[in-house]
Amino acid sequence: MVRKSHFDPQRVREEIAIAAARMIAEDGLDYSTAKRKAARQVVGESKVGGEWLPDNDQIEEEIREYQAIFQSDSQPLVLRRMREVALDWMLRLEQFNPYLTGAVLNGTAGEHSDVHLQCFCDNPKEVAIYLLNANIQYDVSETRHFAGRGYVETLSFLNRPTRAEEPVGIHIALYDTNDLRGAVRADGRGRLARANTAAVRALLDDSDRSGGPDTPPPLGIAG
Repeated sequence: MVRKSHFDPQRVREEIAIAAARMIAEDGLDYSTAKRKAARQVVGESKVGGEWLPDNDQIEEEIREYQAIFQSDSQPLVLRRMREVALDWMLRLEQFNPYLTGAVLNGTAGEHSDVHLQCFCDNPKEVAIYLLNANIQYDVSETRHFAGRGYVETLSFLNRPTRAEEPVGIHIALYDTNDLRGAVRADGRGRLARANTAAVRALLDDSDRSGGPDTPPPLGIAG
C-alpha cells in the first residue's frame, strides 16, 4: 500500500486522473480500468487505497482538458456524429421512452466511445421484439442499475449507416417505466445524467449555432 509519508494524496489523485484521462481519450478504456492502470503507473503498486484515487468527475474534467489540447480538431466532429446517431435511434425507439446517457451526452465521447441509451417502458421485452422485427442482430448482457438496484438487461449491436462509415456501438439498457421517477434530476453541479430526445436535438441545434459541441442540457430541458 501507499505510504502517506512518501506521497501527497492530492497530487497523487491529480496525476492518476491525468493518466487515466489520456488512456480513456486515446485507447477507449472505461473509467474503472483506466483508473486502476493509471494508479499502477503513477504509484508503482498493484493495490492503491480509495483515498488515493480520483473520482469520476475529476477524471472527466481531465478528459475535457486533454481533448481540448490534443484532439480539438477531431473530437468535436466525432461527438457530433455520435449524437446524430444517438438521436436517430432515439427517434426510432420513441415509443419506448429512450434517454441518452454517458460520454455522448456529457460531451467527452471520442472515436472509441459507444452510444448508451436507456429505455423506460411498461414491457422492456418489446424493445427486443422491435429490434428483431427490424432485422437487428444484437447481443444480450447485463448493466448495473443506475440506482444500484441490481442489474438490467442490455441489448447491444453495431450501427453502420453506410459501408463507408465506421460502425458505432449501440447499447440499450432496459428499464421499467417506474424507474424513470427521479432519474432526470440534476446532480449537485446542475448536470443531468440522462436526456430525452428533445434535449439531444437541442444539443445538436446549439452546436450548429455556436460552431462546436455543447455541454449537457441544464436542469429542466430533459423532462
